[in-house]
Amino acid sequence: MIGRTGQLARALGERAGSGGHGVEAVGRPALDLANADDAGVLAALGASFGGHGPQAIINAAAYTAVDRAETEPANAFAINAGGAGAVARAARALAVPMVQISTDYVFAGDQADVYAEHHATAPVNVYGASKLAGEAAVLAAGADAAIVRTGWLYSPFGSNFATTMLRLAATAGTVRVVDDQHGCPTSALDLADVVIAVAVHLAENPAPELRGVFHAAGGGEASRAEFASAIFAAARAAGGPSARVAPISSADFPTAARRPAQSRLDCGRLAAVHGLHLPHWRDSCGGIVARLVREAGGGR
Repeated sequence: MIGRTGQLARALGERAGSGGHGVEAVGRPALDLANADDAGVLAALGASFGGHGPQAIINAAAYTAVDRAETEPANAFAINAGGAGAVARAARALAVPMVQISTDYVFAGDQADVYAEHHATAPVNVYGASKLAGEAAVLAAGADAAIVRTGWLYSPFGSNFATTMLRLAATAGTVRVVDDQHGCPTSALDLADVVIAVAVHLAENPAPELRGVFHAAGGGEASRAEFASAIFAAARAAGGPSARVAPISSADFPTAARRPAQSRLDCGRLAAVHGLHLPHWRDSCGGIVARLVREAGGGR
């Protein structure tokens, strides 16, 4: 696995162990995708696996600071596009399959219906453009690959929407949250289970239909405000901080990077081809929030 400290990388480490799969995390300082070349990636993988090559590679490393990417496009593209290409070429050199993680932000968010894999991409921010370039780099490398797009990731790890909402609720009775952005909240732990399963399928089965682009996101959908309300309800039930949600428009909360108004993903191909699906986001939200409250030293 490429990546060590991000949400998905940490979730993969936790879920792989509990599922009986061995996973080796390769990340900074041994491998920094911002400055990676093909030889460097191969050397880092060789050093990590001690001469015994991996059965599959999951690239969970990424530049994910969406707003900061607007002022650091070179860094975002170096990691998300250049780094992804280097990993793909390493996978091809090692003759092993890879899973590349991508994002719902490759879409413009201007269509009313959910986005399927075949819909036209048109990112509206640097982050989305860099991840789309990463998809292209993986495909151009000729790697034996599956590209997994996801969105609205949250987890017990690092900084994400759930941790931000809980931090704000600790000091404010009311939290303003945009209500005109719609997507599929996705537990990184649930996504990790799916990504591991896809990697195993690729390693065990050469069928072409298992490769290509797939969408993997939590079941159901929500606005940002609805997601926040569910987080506060779960926190309240766990004895943690809670707040009232004041719905606002995106225009009332300007950010450096524009977000798609709706980036709901159709995950039907993942279910049809790999036999996999993620639980409904509401079924996963409570457990993650309760864990965050518990690990913060509060609640039941």
